[in-house]
Amino acid sequence: MKTKVTDWMHEVQEGSLPYQKKKVRSFKDLMVWEKSYALTLDIYKTTKQFPKDEQYHLTDQLRRAASSIPINIAEGMGRQTRKEFIRYLIVARGSCEELKCLLLLAKDLNYINEELYRKLNPSMQEIGKMLNGLIRAIRG
Repeated sequence: MKTKVTDWMHEVQEGSLPYQKKKVRSFKDLMVWEKSYALTLDIYKTTKQFPKDEQYHLTDQLRRAASSIPINIAEGMGRQTRKEFIRYLIVARGSCEELKCLLLLAKDLNYINEELYRKLNPSMQEIGKMLNGLIRAIRG
């Protein structure tokens, strides 16, 4: 039995993971990583417009929570076992939930408008569902 995450992922057939269409050779091949990375870039662009006095507070927290999602997916993929990979995916899922709360706070403080919030929120919802599906698939 293969124990290394990368060995197991190489054996996964195209389309057999939820939301996954291509063969997985690295974390960059995971659709959930792609989407969370794109969301992180959106969060960085969005927070550039925040007030300067929020630079080391809400801006920093939003950026850390957003970047934590793809970072934990990538780090988990580099671990030795499925169990470790799942642990990192769970951390990524927690960061996604944190991001949802922080973005709601930014909206309520009028740092972002309702339109932008409605644009970003579905991405967070989708990423959360994708992480849940990946965790379930790896657990078998």
